[in-house]
Amino acid sequence: MRTKIWIPHKAGLPYFDDLATDVVVEVANEPAALPSDPDGVEFWVPTFLGQPDLRGLVAVLPDLRVIQLPSAGSDAWSDILPPGVVLADARGLHDAATSEWVVSAILASLRSFPAFHRAQRAHEWAHDRLTPTRELRGRRVLVVGAGNIGTALARRLAPFDVELTLVARTARPEHNVRGVAELRALLPSADIVVLLVPLTEHTRGLLDARMLAALPDGALVVNAARGPVVDTAALYAELAGGRLEAALDVTDPEPLPPGHPLWDLPNVLLTPHVGAITDSMRGRVYELAAAQARRYLAGEPLHNRVV
Repeated sequence: MRTKIWIPHKAGLPYFDDLATDVVVEVANEPAALPSDPDGVEFWVPTFLGQPDLRGLVAVLPDLRVIQLPSAGSDAWSDILPPGVVLADARGLHDAATSEWVVSAILASLRSFPAFHRAQRAHEWAHDRLTPTRELRGRRVLVVGAGNIGTALARRLAPFDVELTLVARTARPEHNVRGVAELRALLPSADIVVLLVPLTEHTRGLLDARMLAALPDGALVVNAARGPVVDTAALYAELAGGRLEAALDVTDPEPLPPGHPLWDLPNVLLTPHVGAITDSMRGRVYELAAAQARRYLAGEPLHNRVV
């Protein structure tokens, strides 16, 4: 039986051109229209954001040995991973794009771009009503998550002359990183809090009503992590009262359903989980996936192994 590799886009096929002739690469992007019999599929890149949820295929891939995710987050796969299957993520691949989204969201919020856009659509010259806006320079920014994306964000924020504090699960004093146990004490001094942590049992509901209440009036909450890291009901209460602002690339629930009250709040900037999705993303993912496939076929250890 030939070894099969399944990927989610035909655009990825050229990246696997140099594999051995006894390896076949096929495009599997629809659960109801698989490219061939699932037998023999050993290496699988399951899906990109916006494509059908293919997690149900795990149960019908008897020869599966590796799942290579295109995302840095793997929380949706850990509970369904069959014994003996390696799960690898795309840690480090989306650092630039996601950190750029965070900087863009912060600047857009502070400079009131959403409000100016609403005024543009209403043909209103809103100079007097919407000015002055706020500068990023001198703001106290608290970044919760000191991994690859957090450190990439720190580099991008440095030219703005902000007062930056990084928080990780464990303090690293030698790198000026504070521990998450200090978060409650750090929040009252933050103008902006950015969430960049994975979703785990420790981070679910991390920013709850008590934590949000500790933020000063006018603080901006930026979530580029996962929706459930924030207590949605508690966040909505703070936002609806006008005490806080938010820029959200992720929500809970997600996708955010029509009619959800977050849609209509004027102090919320919402994007549909697109922080990492740029015109360069697909190529980066397939370069990683093809390199990982070569390692697997050669019997070499995989990078970015989660399990």
